[in-house]
Amino acid sequence: MVFFEKHGVCEKELFRSFPLRNYHFPLHFHRAYELIFVNDGQLSVSIDQKEYLIKKNDLVFIFNNQLHEFKTIDYSEITIILFSPELIGDFFMKFKGVIPDDNVLHFDGKFDLEKMNCIYSKKSFLYAACADLINQTLFVPIEQSSQTKVLYKILLYIEKHYFADCTLKTVAKHLQYDYPYLSKLFVKLMNMSFTDYLNHYRISQACYLLKNTNQSIDEVAANCGYNNLRTFHRNFRKITNHSPKEYRSL
Repeated sequence: MVFFEKHGVCEKELFRSFPLRNYHFPLHFHRAYELIFVNDGQLSVSIDQKEYLIKKNDLVFIFNNQLHEFKTIDYSEITIILFSPELIGDFFMKFKGVIPDDNVLHFDGKFDLEKMNCIYSKKSFLYAACADLINQTLFVPIEQSSQTKVLYKILLYIEKHYFADCTLKTVAKHLQYDYPYLSKLFVKLMNMSFTDYLNHYRISQACYLLKNTNQSIDEVAANCGYNNLRTFHRNFRKITNHSPKEYRSL
């Protein structure tokens, strides 16, 4: 999988790009920086509870460990780039402990990934984006409450275990917190239950596998944590308004 939290942790020169169409992904975070470029259409992006409406030629610059999600509005074609902090080491060290006040840039030039065919051209592009960000916005200190830190631990657990038996009770046992406390905290901060979020996360992963691998629908379901194929189909249609077969052919 190209997503999400593990990236930028093990690979010190990670640079991965991939196109997505009519895609959405629930709240998550990762050590890697992330760029989202809108080739066409519109996207709703939430970063640390700040909402952005992103349009064609907009570029979103998401810092490492910023909690974010994105949703397509009617139609979207986007390119995502994930890259490790080490690729922009000077910028990373200077701006540790702060985040952009505004994460959105307007990209006037041609977004041509084919020209980024070596590490130097990739770094040149990334540092140019860093320079634009510095020139266009202010930076504010990172503030994380104790509750937000607990939420991050829950989301990280989901990322590592979504394909297996993953329940809030297992999370509570692993983190050594009371189940009722985590349940209330999750709903308060996420505006949905743990189960609803887990299903959205699993279906988002399934969407990617359907579009980018040759795995059968049964294999996709199993690899995304669904032992019951009927449950997978029901949740997939509920969240995407399509069956898995229909989604793959879109």
